[in-house]
Amino acid sequence: MIIDCHGHYTTAPKPLQDYREEQIAELKDPSHVPAKGTINITDDQIRESLEGAQLKLQRERGSDVTIFSPRASAMGHHIGNETTSRHWTEHCNDLIYRVCSLYPQNFVAVCQLPQSPGVPPANSIAELERCVNELGFIGCNLNPDPSGGNWNAPPLTDKYWYPFYEKMVALDVPAMIHVSATCNPNFHTTGSHYINADTTAFMQFITADLFKDFPTIRFIIPHGGGAVPYHWGRYRGLAQDLKRPPLDQMMRSNVFFDTCVYHQAGIDLLFKIVAIDNILFGSEMVGAVRGIDPTTGHYYDDTKRYVDKLPLSEADKRKVFEDNARKVYPRINKHIPRKTS
Repeated sequence: MIIDCHGHYTTAPKPLQDYREEQIAELKDPSHVPAKGTINITDDQIRESLEGAQLKLQRERGSDVTIFSPRASAMGHHIGNETTSRHWTEHCNDLIYRVCSLYPQNFVAVCQLPQSPGVPPANSIAELERCVNELGFIGCNLNPDPSGGNWNAPPLTDKYWYPFYEKMVALDVPAMIHVSATCNPNFHTTGSHYINADTTAFMQFITADLFKDFPTIRFIIPHGGGAVPYHWGRYRGLAQDLKRPPLDQMMRSNVFFDTCVYHQAGIDLLFKIVAIDNILFGSEMVGAVRGIDPTTGHYYDDTKRYVDKLPLSEADKRKVFEDNARKVYPRINKHIPRKTS
């Protein structure tokens, strides 16, 4: 079985975006009292949005299940206030639940959180509990920068985040570290802000004792770990100078990278640098890069094609394609049992 750990609902039906645009427009009226409202999307609209996109690509590229969450760039935690974020987040998560209910063999749900600048992460616990306990979600996407590029939240290793981490551990769910769109014109959302955040999170983990306080907590750093594999020597050296544990020891049971790297040389490097037990297959399709690479004739985000070219043993392939995802997201096992040979 092939489990793709990184998929977003980037093809959601138009009424979802219509709701968001109306919600944002209402923020301009200081007398407006926000209400959650409703979004009318039919099951047929959901099916239509997926059949020609994610489901089609699953079949063509050979993956079986996608761990699926709301569109990351649309989380928009910097927009409005806590109430704005809560209403938007609940609608987005409810839509993901409907997707996974319609296609339980193809998608398993991960939730967006109702984060907002200056609002304690503990305020997102209720939505995490609702999604996990009531809707059957298996993890969450955690934004280390709800400000959208201004980076005014404490580091992920600060005790500011600890109440939320305690709930993650209690529910036995991981978090993918994933920022949203940036409102800072210096950063391109998917080209720099995402990669900056991935790399920043890793460096924050190096410098503190978070995993002594939470030895079983699990984080996925997406997009192949940002710039980390390419600069592995830099981070090893910094950890050494700071008298911190070796990187492989720091990562072992707590930090994992996906394979959302869109060229063969990048995937080759990732697998040379990072332990096989810490790599989860992911493609992010349909995501940030949707075109065809003219040098190969294949889609950039067809990452299974890159992994298939690696000289991996069958046991290691099984880890990357399935076993590691089941280890990091253990609640998936209730939804997607292992195939019996």
